[in-house]
Amino acid sequence: MNLKIKILLAVVTAMLMTGCGDLLGPDKEGWHHGQKTEFLDILKNDKYASICNNRGLYEKVRQNQNSVLMSKMLVAYAQNLANGCIDLASFSEAQKRRNSIHYSSKYTTYLQEVNMKSIAMQLKAGQSIEKILSPYVPEYYQFSALLKSYHALKNAEEVNATLLHRVRLNIERVKLMKSGLGKNYALVNIPEYKVRVIEDNNTSMAMRIVVGKRDKQTPVFSAELQSIVLNPTWNVPDSIARHEIIPKTLKNPNYLKSHRLVMRKNYNLDSPALRFNPAQARAYVGGKGEVPFKFIEVASSRNALGRVKFLFPNENAVYMHDTPAKHLFKRKVRAYSHGCVRLGSPMKMLDFLAANYTNETPENVAKEYKSKKTHYLKIVKRLPVHTAYLTSYVAEDGKLHFFNDIYSYDKLQKLNF
Repeated sequence: MNLKIKILLAVVTAMLMTGCGDLLGPDKEGWHHGQKTEFLDILKNDKYASICNNRGLYEKVRQNQNSVLMSKMLVAYAQNLANGCIDLASFSEAQKRRNSIHYSSKYTTYLQEVNMKSIAMQLKAGQSIEKILSPYVPEYYQFSALLKSYHALKNAEEVNATLLHRVRLNIERVKLMKSGLGKNYALVNIPEYKVRVIEDNNTSMAMRIVVGKRDKQTPVFSAELQSIVLNPTWNVPDSIARHEIIPKTLKNPNYLKSHRLVMRKNYNLDSPALRFNPAQARAYVGGKGEVPFKFIEVASSRNALGRVKFLFPNENAVYMHDTPAKHLFKRKVRAYSHGCVRLGSPMKMLDFLAANYTNETPENVAKEYKSKKTHYLKIVKRLPVHTAYLTSYVAEDGKLHFFNDIYSYDKLQKLNF
């Protein structure tokens, strides 16, 4: 065998072993040479911060580029990109320990399914690794912005480990947010005490908010805005009835009248009126469970919900609303509600959403508002509402901001690597 044939055989053998399938087609695992090169480039700088608990596997892949190991690494990387690198099992246990009758904390995580067969088919079809990973990359602007800040902090001459960890934790939180944010959405950032309406990655409006107390936390979740209620009534939750309304009424028989509260069998003002019965009511002081009579605060300028509320139906019974307690917005720490989001500039929110997300005319909105009668405005353009917990946030000018860990999630959520 002459030298040229030996060299040719050696080259072909090397191509087959390393999966160089651009000329010979994909290898048995479906990898093309270009895909391997692309994936190794992504892993080298951990472009999407998703190596996480697979550092050992990555080192093996980096050293020998074995196709079977690369496939495992690709699926693992997609899993971490889709569902984050927070130890959710330990976080769930921590949440169970601290939730009780007198303490409420809920953090909803939105996990995605990563289909191994689909990834294998995409590989064999020659799709780029970026395209394969694209369904799992969070579309929310904060993901790329926080990643940029994270890499900058990591590559700084003096690395601040504490700040690096906080930014990384928030990158993982963004991964856990509900996908399909869309171009327009409202973002309630709880530790920042701020809500923004974001359209095409730009903040159209923003304002201060009051969020839940440390023991009655505003939950983290996503829902769709459905309606705006002018001159709302307040349906007092059973938990508040048990722990506040009933005990106060037992002490002061005039409490209900002075606070514009009426009793009904259900949350319907048209249902028959009920009289407060102290002997019956004492059985529902404290504890948990449904109360067989309901308290409703009628619409007024002094209503606990103010003159307007914004409904995005959810199992947490949380919404955004006006409030008569305007003085609280002057405070730096604004955690005073029972979980709902109080707006610092509710009329500004009403005017903006009515003009851009309903079919109502400004004249009709003003007329219904002045009537002081309850009226609903239907949302006709999609606007998801996301309550998030981001203790680090990149503003539109690119500046990185940090906020206090008011609900202790920075301590409870552990990275899995």
